[in-house]
Amino acid sequence: MTSYRLRLATASDAEAICRIYNQGIEDRVATLETELRTPDERRQWLQNRSARHPVIVAEFAEFVVAGSVRPARTEGGLSQVRPGSGSADSRSADSRSADNPLGVVAWASLNVFNARECYRFVADISVYVERSWRGQGVGRALLEKLTELGRQHGFHKLVLSAFPGNPGGMALYAKSGFRTVGIYHEQGQLDGKWVDTIVMEKLLSV
Repeated sequence: MTSYRLRLATASDAEAICRIYNQGIEDRVATLETELRTPDERRQWLQNRSARHPVIVAEFAEFVVAGSVRPARTEGGLSQVRPGSGSADSRSADSRSADNPLGVVAWASLNVFNARECYRFVADISVYVERSWRGQGVGRALLEKLTELGRQHGFHKLVLSAFPGNPGGMALYAKSGFRTVGIYHEQGQLDGKWVDTIVMEKLLSV
């Protein structure tokens, strides 16, 4: 059986975070960014973040004992979560390949929405999942943990921007309690084409 756990990211996760983020940039379904990142840039990004804006990762971990899964050790108050049965097992080798030795299959973060003091209770969020792990429940687990962390760090609201051309992501956000606020029409360009972005929010006090 395959399991994975959520934990706070460390500097050693920079390469995996970079690789997964670059997949999101290349796939054109999650961000208007077009410039690929480097592990050094992501390492600096992690280092410069405040404790109030953590980064978390979903790490592949297989703990099979007598036909059952032994709970993974928790770190930073982040507990193990387990995806449904299915094709995840067949991807475990890929998740632990040479370019991803730690088995990190996804990451997420609470980000500064706006530097102005009046917006200190609002956090922007990011969620990126390894291509072969999308649709397996990892994203939902990360969103749930971001909601929990948002409350712990005193945020009143989480916000995000999504692409209309990413129906899977939109459905996931809606199921996780985010509602659509509006649409920025032709907000940016990707490959010479104008792209709309959908703004969504989740009030944490509700």
